[in-house]
Amino acid sequence: MNIERWLPYVRWMPSSWIRRLERFLHRIPAVRAEMEKEYSEILSSLEGTVKPYRGKVPTYATLPQKGVAKEAILQMMEDLQRQESQRWQEGYVSGAVYHGDAAWIDFLNRVYALHSQVNPLHADLWPSAAKYEAEVVSMTAAMLGAQPGDEICGTVTSGGTESILLAMLAYREWARDKKGIRRPEMIAPVTAHVSFDKAAHYFGIRMIRTPVDDQFRADVKAIRKAITRNTIVIIGSAPSFPHGVIDPIEEMSELARQHGIGFHTDACLGGFILPWAEKLGYDIPPFDFRLPGVTSISADTHKYGYAAKGTSVVLYRTPELRRYQYFTATDWPGGLYLSPTLAGSRPGALSAVCWAALVAMGEEGYLEATRQILETAAEIKEGIRAIPEMHLLGDGLWILAFGSDTLDIYRVMEFMATRGWNLNPLQNPPAVHIAVTLRHTRPGVAERFLEDLRAAVEHVKAHPEERGRLAPVYGMAATLPFRGVIDELLRRYLDLLYKV
Repeated sequence: MNIERWLPYVRWMPSSWIRRLERFLHRIPAVRAEMEKEYSEILSSLEGTVKPYRGKVPTYATLPQKGVAKEAILQMMEDLQRQESQRWQEGYVSGAVYHGDAAWIDFLNRVYALHSQVNPLHADLWPSAAKYEAEVVSMTAAMLGAQPGDEICGTVTSGGTESILLAMLAYREWARDKKGIRRPEMIAPVTAHVSFDKAAHYFGIRMIRTPVDDQFRADVKAIRKAITRNTIVIIGSAPSFPHGVIDPIEEMSELARQHGIGFHTDACLGGFILPWAEKLGYDIPPFDFRLPGVTSISADTHKYGYAAKGTSVVLYRTPELRRYQYFTATDWPGGLYLSPTLAGSRPGALSAVCWAALVAMGEEGYLEATRQILETAAEIKEGIRAIPEMHLLGDGLWILAFGSDTLDIYRVMEFMATRGWNLNPLQNPPAVHIAVTLRHTRPGVAERFLEDLRAAVEHVKAHPEERGRLAPVYGMAATLPFRGVIDELLRRYLDLLYKV
């Protein structure tokens, strides 16, 4: 049975038919055996990357009979950290580490050490945690359009995903309470972060994905057509993760306001860049609470806010909307229970570090950091444009997505990996992006990136026969209409991560 022969016809089938066909094919022993072989080959090629320490350091599948000496533990962990830190310290990584200066890390670590036992769940024991979190929220709100007298409020969360989950939970509960909506729907462009799909999955909200234009910005007309009586929120990105472009937030949020539904600006990536870029004179379209239709915003303090990993902020236009994300229990035998976010116990040290980072940076610090990042990004963007085989997708300010009409962009990315680079693969269409951080603003890093990218292009042109590691995976994802095959591969990859 030649499945590839029939793939062009399969793609035109309704999705429900495709799922049935996929289930049928999986019952055929020969097809199942071929898929198992493909899974095995792909995962075997990835195992060395995610499990590089096997046989090199002690492995503990069970508790040791006797506790290992603390100095030996520290020595091993320091050795591993030393091996892993070089790439991001030298600016070879897209995003991931946004500040990374040694003195800055030492400062944040000292703050963390002071608060390592703090748990905000016990506000009576550690009232300092409430102080830090309240001020982090207030400072972030003021940066994102809150004016004196406004009711704009929010909470500190563990990251952008939790901020988004909580906002979508709040809209679901608000719509259920105020409008009686039992089958809620949310509208998001296809470029909006996948965390919104996670929220839809967790909270039983139907996700309506809408197209984008040729610059990867949300199509407002398509969003207007997608609105129904069950729509509870519309989402826009400032900017989007894949291509770094800002959706037409003003038009989208006004559309939401006219229909009496919520609008969430996902500024997880841009919340601590765009306000300062605007002050520096860049043409930044409005995206924050200055727009009356914007009812919530997420902004990650652990990205371009330069706090330690594990904090973000979700903001709401009113305390009433914020209350819909809270959880309370009034009749539990263990006492009255309340928590503002998804977690119960939380690391108060991270909130303290977040507060310290914002206060230590100040407006001048964020302005200077943003200036350096945007100037470096402009240099890299110009260099990419000068490579005939490459083209930019959209017009990101510092999240730069690029692809090729003539080369396998994933093999270009893999060659870059041999030079030490860790970049982000994109799909639909195939592309790669680099999120420029302060690590890239160091002397010589931008030049090194462009030099290695030119070398990667020449290598792929000269070796068209090479298969690569990730190219087959993304190639499969791009060509196979059977999404269950890719889903199974991703789940097996997660299994691999937890394999001792």
